[in-house]
Amino acid sequence: MAATASLKSSLRLPSPISDFSGAAVSVSAQKSRRSWQPRGARVQVSAAADSKNILVMGGTRFIGVFLSRLLVKEGHQVTLFTRGKAPITQQLPGESDAEYAEFSSKIQHLKGDRMDFEFVKASLAAKGYDVVYDINGREAAEVEPIIDALPDLEQYIYCSSAGVYLKSDLLPHCEADAVDPKSRHKGKLETESLLTARGVNWTSIRPVYIYGPHNYNPVEEWFFHRLKAGRPIPIPGEPADLQHLRGQVRHLRRPRTGVREGWRVP
Repeated sequence: MAATASLKSSLRLPSPISDFSGAAVSVSAQKSRRSWQPRGARVQVSAAADSKNILVMGGTRFIGVFLSRLLVKEGHQVTLFTRGKAPITQQLPGESDAEYAEFSSKIQHLKGDRMDFEFVKASLAAKGYDVVYDINGREAAEVEPIIDALPDLEQYIYCSSAGVYLKSDLLPHCEADAVDPKSRHKGKLETESLLTARGVNWTSIRPVYIYGPHNYNPVEEWFFHRLKAGRPIPIPGEPADLQHLRGQVRHLRRPRTGVREGWRVP
């Protein structure tokens, strides 16, 4: 897994998947790990003291399904903004009936089309959210109505893509690497520029391909097709070059909440 988080604040992500250089944090990992334990002590925040009113743009397809559960478990008031074409809740593998029932009773839903900018402005302004997790935004024009509606927003956490980087043989990428303005993800770069220009406290997560339960993009098939055809599986020749091609969705959700909560480093 490799990702980059651009933080316009003093927030810091935990080791072992990050390097600390102040407000701007680059996150990259080359080895899989069974647990994710920060070197520094995590700031413990009780739900009663720091419960936030959180809006998740999307949240019923893949990443947001896991993210929203974690946010609800942490005691936050969570609303999913979707078009209502998919069920708002679905029971996940390994989730007990009791856990599913509790989540279903707490999650809230705001039905609408994010391309209806006037509806977005009116409906969000009436709710006054503290934090926005934007899982499905692609263009800056889709984000501007949200920040217009929420002038007191504490943080905007945006799902970008590692595809914004200029192609390079030197991997993994870090935040300072050159980006490709002609990338098919250029709308995400333009969104980051908009958030900066508007003075929003924002964080951009740039993951590579992601796998896990409920994935709608079968990124693993490439390997199985080669196995079925009896073809070799390419493996980097040097241990230092060994990298994850993807990140597991359950692991990705934790940095997304960590960038909001804040971490302190010894």
